Amino acid sequence: KFARFKGTERSLYFSSGYLANLAVLTTFAEAGDVIFSDERNHASLIDGARLSRARRVVFPHNDVAALERVLREDIGEGQKFVVVESLFSMDGDKAPLAEYVALCAAADAALIVDEAHAVGVYGEHGEGLAREVFLSINTAGKAMGVSGAFVAGSGDAIESLIQRARPFIFS
Repeated sequence: KFARFKGTERSLYFSSGYLANLAVLTTFAEAGDVIFSDERNHASLIDGARLSRARRVVFPHNDVAALERVLREDIGEGQKFVVVESLFSMDGDKAPLAEYVALCAAADAALIVDEAHAVGVYGEHGEGLAREVFLSINTAGKAMGVSGAFVAGSGDAIESLIQRARPFIFS
């Protein structure tokens, strides 16, 4: 039901948004990879990036030109991940997601979007703001009024979380 709600192939439920963010970032980002993170990301995204073995690059808040520059300049051999919130909790401003989708497509980077403050509020049916992303993390404990969170994405990505995500396997 969560996958249909988000318009994705599959979803996976976690007991909290914090665990979902840790699971996504520590499962997919590995040594040799790089995470490009908005400077105003939530603590759970920052912690997940720190716990992954990937290198971290922090870019100025919602600065499309700065992200484009660091994506272009960073020519490492690993996978690139761009990690943002769709609606930032501290300021209430929205990320320029359409621009990020285009940048990620051009740079062969995976876009991961935390929808904690948008799901249940924005979108035609409350499905949030993220479209055409690698994964979205969606908190159920805010606007949806229940506990936990779910990650939505492709079948292969969700299967990887089921098989490899320590916060899922050991909770």
